[in-house]
Amino acid sequence: MAPTLTPGITLRDRYVIGSVIGRGGMGAIYQAQDGRLPGRVCAVKEVEYDPELPDRLRHEGREQFYREASVLASLDHPNLPKVSDFFSEGGRDYLVMDFVPGQDLKSLMDEARRAGRFLDQSLVVDWALQLLDALDYMHHQDPPVIHRDIKPGNIKRTPSGLVKLVDFGLVKQMLPDEMTVTVIQGRGTALYTPLEQYGGDTGHTEPRSDLYSLGATLYHLLTNQPPPEAKERFLRPDSLRPPRHFNPGIDVEVERALLWALGLHPDERPPDAASLRQALLAAPSSVPIAMTPARTWHWLIAGLTPLDRALAAGLGGALLLAVLASLS
Repeated sequence: MAPTLTPGITLRDRYVIGSVIGRGGMGAIYQAQDGRLPGRVCAVKEVEYDPELPDRLRHEGREQFYREASVLASLDHPNLPKVSDFFSEGGRDYLVMDFVPGQDLKSLMDEARRAGRFLDQSLVVDWALQLLDALDYMHHQDPPVIHRDIKPGNIKRTPSGLVKLVDFGLVKQMLPDEMTVTVIQGRGTALYTPLEQYGGDTGHTEPRSDLYSLGATLYHLLTNQPPPEAKERFLRPDSLRPPRHFNPGIDVEVERALLWALGLHPDERPPDAASLRQALLAAPSSVPIAMTPARTWHWLIAGLTPLDRALAAGLGGALLLAVLASLS
């Protein structure tokens, strides 16, 4: 889809549109300047509806956009860009989030493949552990938040070494008996999409669907070969080659974890992100690397459960109040 905003246009009397930094089936993503906060660079995601859609579906799509944008704005995790605003203008919907500098993992993988090498396994495992921490956080929301489009092009590596899931175009809340409006959600990217997601509106996606997509992403990053699509594997069960067939340098423990995540049926996969994380931690390549202060802090909190984090935050607040009281 061609970009609809020209550089220099201002949205909501605040966001000055710059260059296009991404495109999708529902619109474009732009780099922008925040006119109210000089120096702040943000990303503005545009959602444009098919003009042929009936008014009822267009209305349902907009309602869903506002509901899900509200959910995204409530998320706060170091491996997720912070959503700061959302609004409608000119018949289109817009989501404003942090601009994430750096390269996406697809670009890094393509560079390695062109150079005739594989990405460093320790790097990829480190990225996986960070992403699983983010998924554990998302999946423990009430109700759980499912990403549904994890792939190398939707993950960025920042200059500090943090990776972030940068595209929430298909995210949904896992509400009981709720049908997803396909006009907003789409169906993910086939190479990384689990079998249950092929049902579109009727497909039952759940937290383990994200684990499949992450497993397919890691498989691709470590082998330079995408895994066969889930529907092909359903028809030809032997079509999935073990990762070490392409890259013998992969740890046996890492291969085992990836194949576990790539189970065709959700019950054949890890029960949750924490379980897959523990499986990867058993690998020799799971030692964290390039520990900047920010990443050291992230690594220290990565193993905590949501309850642990809440207790730690409460304790930190109490200590801060005690210090302030002693100074007064």
